[in-house]
Amino acid sequence: MPAEERTTLLRPPEPDASKAPIENVLEVTELGVLGPDIFTNARPQWHPPGARGIYGGAVIAQCLASAQKTVPADFLPHSCHCYFLLAGSATTPILFHVERVRDGRSFATRTVQARQRGRCIFTTTISFAKAEGDDAGEETKKKKRMVSHAAPMPEGVMASKPGDDWVEDEERLDEDAASTKGPFQSAGLEVVRGDDATAKPEDRRCRTWMRARGRISPEGGHQAHLNALAYMSDSYFIGTVSRIHGLWRFPVRPSDVAHLPPGPRDMIRRQLELEGQSADPAAWEGRPHVGMLVSLDHSIYFHEPRRVRADEWMFTEMESPWAGEERGVVTQRIFAADGTLLASCFQEGVVRLKQDGSEKGAKL
Repeated sequence: MPAEERTTLLRPPEPDASKAPIENVLEVTELGVLGPDIFTNARPQWHPPGARGIYGGAVIAQCLASAQKTVPADFLPHSCHCYFLLAGSATTPILFHVERVRDGRSFATRTVQARQRGRCIFTTTISFAKAEGDDAGEETKKKKRMVSHAAPMPEGVMASKPGDDWVEDEERLDEDAASTKGPFQSAGLEVVRGDDATAKPEDRRCRTWMRARGRISPEGGHQAHLNALAYMSDSYFIGTVSRIHGLWRFPVRPSDVAHLPPGPRDMIRRQLELEGQSADPAAWEGRPHVGMLVSLDHSIYFHEPRRVRADEWMFTEMESPWAGEERGVVTQRIFAADGTLLASCFQEGVVRLKQDGSEKGAKL
């Protein structure tokens, strides 16, 4: 295959059945022949339908995976700050350039640039902290005086937790998976107070349960679980602004949905149902339309990296404290099913309303 037609630099390996699908999706390969600490995607990237570029969560996770390969195994990430610069292409391999900024006794810092055709499409700075050993960890904590607290999981949400044997309707579509064969599951989305006309946008919340499919392998270890969480953290995220404002974001008018062929018509209705919103297009008449929804930056704070089990159900709650100047800020808390606050995420994005029909949706 000509180089300009390759989606990966090397021939993609066959999926490893001993690993969870998300481990295969996020696999990166070191390219020592090009220089130290350069990696590339082992498999083709996913381009969400209707988006201008590849799914941003994959780039976040693959940058994290690349950086983790350059630090000792007992150093785990505690913060990750990212910027989306250009839309990524699904038909061009990505090179992940890792720079070893600092290596200390307790902390290490890495920057990663994701590049396509010589242009930087994404950059992140990741800070790692040395973890205490499993055996000495709890005893060490007891001896140390430390400030410690964590926000609790919202009350009553455990009643909505899916069972371990939960299987989604095969007809439903996930925003961050091309089909039910995607690398993770999401058990629908609830927009809290979404139908309350008295609620302000900042009073509404978007909630869901999610987990990676299959079982993450022992070989993948903590790193694979953290990569998976990073991948899933971008799911539904900037779209929180459009949901709490009740914005129509599909490329056809609500009044035209009924006249679409069954396939596209049902897809729109299923997506609205999945996102906890009215599937009746008539309810959307007169609502503003999204012209552009683009992620600008993304931050993850890993609070309890050793306790992340991405192949078990995790609860996430998203909200938006502010939107204006054609931008919106969203926040997210991710909890383990036992109530442990695993991570906090923040994102800002461009949120433009359609003015004259010339705008195009875009998301890395």
